[in-house]
Amino acid sequence: MKHLLSPLDLSVAELDDLLNLAQRIAADPKKFSHCCDGKKLATLFYEPSTRTRLSFEAAMLNLGGSVLGFSSADSSSAAKGESVSDTIRVISCYAEICAMRHPKEGAPTVAASKSGIPVINAGDGGHQHPTQTLTDLMTIRELRGSLDNFTIGLCGDLKFGRTVHSLIHSLIRYKNVKFILISPKELCVPDYIREDVLKANNIDFEEVERLEDVMPQLDILYMTRVQKERFFNEDDYLRMKNFYILDKPKMELAKKDMYVLHPLPRVNEISVEIDDDPRAAYFKQAQYGVYVRMALILTLLGLDKTV
Repeated sequence: MKHLLSPLDLSVAELDDLLNLAQRIAADPKKFSHCCDGKKLATLFYEPSTRTRLSFEAAMLNLGGSVLGFSSADSSSAAKGESVSDTIRVISCYAEICAMRHPKEGAPTVAASKSGIPVINAGDGGHQHPTQTLTDLMTIRELRGSLDNFTIGLCGDLKFGRTVHSLIHSLIRYKNVKFILISPKELCVPDYIREDVLKANNIDFEEVERLEDVMPQLDILYMTRVQKERFFNEDDYLRMKNFYILDKPKMELAKKDMYVLHPLPRVNEISVEIDDDPRAAYFKQAQYGVYVRMALILTLLGLDKTV
């Protein structure tokens, strides 16, 4: 039985197979509409979510399966003190596969160790968000044709942004990918990403504060929001939340074929005036997220060769 707890749980070859399957699904979703007939996905969301939870639900429904679960810890037996280990043991009796989001880092790993069904990490604290990373990789590959040979700017909250951490871990496995890390000093990438991931693997990267200075260099700009829920101090959040706002003047500095990605939700870090720019790919990115999760469910259930 295989789980997905980190993007690195998949080899590059397995990742390519998964993205190829997602691409086939995107080309003809109806062809896969009965692959999970009679199967159930449990969504265990101890932390609020809109896109991730609903895209998992849409993915399973698109495959012909059904969904059960909860959308907050308050609406589960966690409010009574039930452990993650006990919850997953029970859920294993009810469903064939599980997607879990939890505010504590490592909670999905604990669940996987006690689970009788495949567990997908749908985000754990500021740690990992592997299905968002799979979505990001599919989006980049679909837009550029390859995951090699490009420069990506990661902008905003690089300290708490689990999507950023997961994406860096994944992209270092491809050829000639340069990272430009754009953040205020207070929100720069953690030391373990800088030292143990980027420097340890001799990856080309630089850290800057001004987005305008590097826009002309970028092939992909990955914007992130400053996450209020990760701050302990309201004043710190208010001081940081408007540090970067992508608008038309900044986009005029960019290449004609540079694409803007964002894991969503956005607050005000991308002006709505950018939405009509053909380089704005974040809503397309959200659609790819459904196809990727469909492919992942099929793969973990061993059903990916059925169509």
